[in-house]
Amino acid sequence: MAGTTIEDNGLVVQAFAMALDQLGIENNHPKRQASIDFIIETMGQSKIEVFTELFGAEEAHVANDAFETSYLECIERQGVEAIPGVEELFGALEEKGIALALTTGFSPQTRDALLEALGWSNRITFALSPSDAGRGRPHPDMILKASELLGISEMSSVAVAGDTASDMQAGVNAKAGWIVGVLTGTDDEPRLREAGASHIVDSIASIESVIAR
Repeated sequence: MAGTTIEDNGLVVQAFAMALDQLGIENNHPKRQASIDFIIETMGQSKIEVFTELFGAEEAHVANDAFETSYLECIERQGVEAIPGVEELFGALEEKGIALALTTGFSPQTRDALLEALGWSNRITFALSPSDAGRGRPHPDMILKASELLGISEMSSVAVAGDTASDMQAGVNAKAGWIVGVLTGTDDEPRLREAGASHIVDSIASIESVIAR
């Protein structure tokens, strides 16, 4: 969601830095920069899985709670905006009978807060977090679960779009028909291509030009 359908504006990294402060990993801490670099490297993946890798299983939930709280505070303070053209895209896909689901590395609580803030709660049929499907990206679980919920059996008819390498890897692992990298978020075109993108667009708002081919 963040970076693909929602403007990120650095909020994920900002919230993570705030969470590090709460965990006592402040500016002068030797692990701080390496931790921030890792969160950027793994952008798009399940936050709880990322925190487990960073801090171990026992501290992961504490770190995740601190991050989620900080992220919600950032949203309340700075607001949240859709990527330009996304809501028009939703309408166009709806008119054409193309099913839509959103996936995210955020927890269900944070995901639902984002949907509510954007007024999308009643517009999106399915929005999935890693806990809804099993594992987060780069595993294909959320894509496969979304396809199942939407009644799609042929993965060759599924388009996956995202702004991170892990989005592309998840699409490859799900054997999706289109794996579309968007340039409104974390990773650049070379990294998205290397991770498996079959197509690149400047914005998710342009994806119709790809899936119509």
